Amino acid sequence: MMYISGNKERCVQIAAYMIENNATVRSAAKKFGISKSTVHKDVTQTLRQINKPLYFEVKKVLETNKRERHIRGGEATRKKYSAMSGKDTGNTSGRSQSQAQ
Repeated sequence: MMYISGNKERCVQIAAYMIENNATVRSAAKKFGISKSTVHKDVTQTLRQINKPLYFEVKKVLETNKRERHIRGGEATRKKYSAMSGKDTGNTSGRSQSQAQ
C-alpha cells in the first residue's frame, strides 16, 4: 500500500510553490518547515495520486533541478573557498586560476 499524506492541501501548496519559484526540494522544505523527505514524498507519491496534472508540472521542475545540481554544487564550493580565503576570484569556469590561463 502506498503512503498517502493526511495533508493533501500541503502537497498542492508545496507543488505550487516549487513551480512558481522553480524551487528545489531543499528550499521548499525550508519554506514549509518540513523535511526534504516529506517534501519529496508529497510531490512525487502523494501528489501523483491526488492531482496528476500538477504532479507532471512539478516533475519537470524536479528533473530540471536534478540536471542542474552539479552547477549549484560547484558554485557553493567556490563561494565556500572564496569566503575562507577572503576573496572572490570571479572564476566560474570550475577551473583553478592556473588552469584558466
